[in-house]
This record gives sequence, C-alpha cells and structure tokens, in this order.
Amino acid sequence: MIERRPFASIDAVIESANAAWRETNEADWREAFDHHPRIGETRSAARQGARAEGWSSGEQSLASTADAAVKRQLADANAEYEARFGHIYIVCAAGRSAEELLAIARSRLRNDPAVELRVAADEQRKITELRLRKLFSEAS
Repeated sequence: MIERRPFASIDAVIESANAAWRETNEADWREAFDHHPRIGETRSAARQGARAEGWSSGEQSLASTADAAVKRQLADANAEYEARFGHIYIVCAAGRSAEELLAIARSRLRNDPAVELRVAADEQRKITELRLRKLFSEAS
C-alpha cells in the first residue's frame, strides 16, 4: 500500500487495498485471520492494537447481546469450524445479530475447505474495507 501512494480519495485507497489483497496468498490470509477474535470473543490469537480491538468489539456488539444458549451454540460452531477448516470462522459481523452469525457459520460449515478459505478471505477483504472507511472517517 505504501508503494501505491498517493491516493486521491478513500475510494482509491479501497481499490488499491482490494488489488493488494488479490495479490496475497493462503499464508497471508491465515495470518490476517489470526488477528481477529472469534465471533463472540474479545481476544485474537495474534496481538491487535487498541484501535483494532475496539473495532472488533463494535463490529461484534450485536453478538454479545445474545442470550446464553445462542452464545453457547456460537462457541460450538466456532469450535466445529476451526476443527474443519484449520482457522477461525471469519465473517464481516458488523450489523449482524448472533443468530445471523450462527446461521452463516452453520451454512459455511457445508463448504469444501478450499472454497471456504476463499469465502473467509473475501470476508477479511470486507472487514478491511470497513475498517479503512472507519479510519478515514475518524481522520476527517
């Protein structure tokens, strides 16, 4: 991204970020996934900065308001997902309830591992876009 500067607008930043993401590979995707907490949790496998922790918490805020039974089911789905695919269940959670996130997880558990890795990578791309927009919104 540094080499792609300067950017004329936030849309140019997003376009460049998407292009950079398309140039990455499976190892890069998995590394990015490690910087996210599981849905319904607050800590990630790899350290996040305070801003990223705050964004994760806000994006998952609707999941945290679910009742105990749904939270348990979501934790079980997280564990099943990780056992099947070898990485956390990553989804752009902003604006989605725990019930929605649970239904999405259950649906994605049916995916072939290679297909699911690409789905997860695209969810990461969506999260990156959302956070870039937040970053530029905060700066203005």
